[in-house]
Amino acid sequence: MERMSATVAPRGPERIRRALSGGYPIVYIRSWEEGRVERAVSSLAQKYFDRAVPFGVWTCVDGLRVGEERWAETTDPLRALEAVLESPGPGFYLMKDLPAAMPGRPDVVRRLRDLYRQIRGRGKFVFLLSPRLILPEDLKKEVYLIDFDLPDDAEILFILGLLGKRLGGEAGIPEADAKRFATALKGLTSDEIEHVVTKVFSRRGAFDESAYDDILLEKEQASRKEGVLEFIPPRITLEDIGGLENLKDWLRKRQSLFTREAVEAGMPVPKGLLMMGMSGCGKSLSVKAISTLWNLPLFRLDMNLVFGTENPEATFHRALTSVEGLSPALLWIDEIEMAITGGREAGGGDPALGRIFSTFLTWMQEKDALVFVAATANRIQLLPAEFIRKGRFDQVFFLDLPNEVERKAVFTVYLRKRKADMNKFDVVFLSKATKGFNGAEIESVVQSAAIEAFAEKRAMTEEDVSRLITNTVPLSRTMDEQIKAIKSWAHDRALSASKAV
Repeated sequence: MERMSATVAPRGPERIRRALSGGYPIVYIRSWEEGRVERAVSSLAQKYFDRAVPFGVWTCVDGLRVGEERWAETTDPLRALEAVLESPGPGFYLMKDLPAAMPGRPDVVRRLRDLYRQIRGRGKFVFLLSPRLILPEDLKKEVYLIDFDLPDDAEILFILGLLGKRLGGEAGIPEADAKRFATALKGLTSDEIEHVVTKVFSRRGAFDESAYDDILLEKEQASRKEGVLEFIPPRITLEDIGGLENLKDWLRKRQSLFTREAVEAGMPVPKGLLMMGMSGCGKSLSVKAISTLWNLPLFRLDMNLVFGTENPEATFHRALTSVEGLSPALLWIDEIEMAITGGREAGGGDPALGRIFSTFLTWMQEKDALVFVAATANRIQLLPAEFIRKGRFDQVFFLDLPNEVERKAVFTVYLRKRKADMNKFDVVFLSKATKGFNGAEIESVVQSAAIEAFAEKRAMTEEDVSRLITNTVPLSRTMDEQIKAIKSWAHDRALSASKAV
């Protein structure tokens, strides 16, 4: 699914056609989908000129094969290029493994540069295909680069139509279900789509909610291959969060904006949300609840792993590109102030941090993919002013310590989760007794009380909870000055996530 606009970006086959119209004799196609690219180039070989022209495919194993004929002694890339040059008349030649063969082969690079001049204007075109960009400096002026997109909604619906009839009978998949399915499958290759749909229908006869979960698991596979993205299953709902009503209202009003109908209606797609505040006040829970509420797969970007790689900047850029490929999706960057400042005050540190920060700001401003960024921050005074200005995020929320009404709601959530008899607990008294506690501390009190009661083989009581409250020193007491400073800083910079009482 893509953002609706007056100018629609051309898809992969049309990009190839435009490159040919421009007369570029050597085209580099970056894609994981060899099959789709091969079909697209083969189709152009049949239709681009007034008559069909030869179409050849080269691999390092089979050499060059044109139509049904395999050309002898062409497994070496240099010999294959010479054969292309010697072939008479126009032709389209797809070289699948050539980019990987170029490093360490200056003779191959030299031949490609010569080929550029010798075949230009003769109706002969060479296509280099690889999922990675392996382009020697010497070739950058001769090669035209194309990113061949993964299947869009229309292509996915077409694939679903074919697979639905094959696997589910003549009726296929109902249109409404197919559209939802197509949105969830966005970001997968055509082969991956076929695998996951076949897997879904092998265990059930129709589309249902568990089928949707299977698709999310397939996206988890894709994120795990990247190494720095963690898939978070949708298990938390807004009902699992006590308080934060302003934040909840904001999320509910935007619940339908990531649907196909909203995009087709030209509705603006939210960019992101920044949640600031003390640790333990519900920021992480809120991010997880967005995933469930909006039916978006959630991927957490681990910046510690990013900085642990040999090239953090390239890893970070690759992670953003991967999430775009998995869109529509929710990207969670936890403790983002550590990612952009390294935990240091502005003015010093690793220069790579500054470059990553600049990359992220540009990406947030310019991204077209349906990726919603949920960023959380604890040490909010470290965030640069340009990071929180309007245009980067749709809204900036401050999550304060829960007030008395919210503490009552938090106790209700966690007592019910521990299957406590609510008639035996005075949550109003408990909320008054926990002034200054954050949500995580209330959860810990209830959890510890439940463990002690279970160890004694009895039901948890209000007395168990009260005793643990008395023995707990909340973070707000030990960090009073820091919390006051955070509240003062956020007063005019963020919207309160809680409703005033």
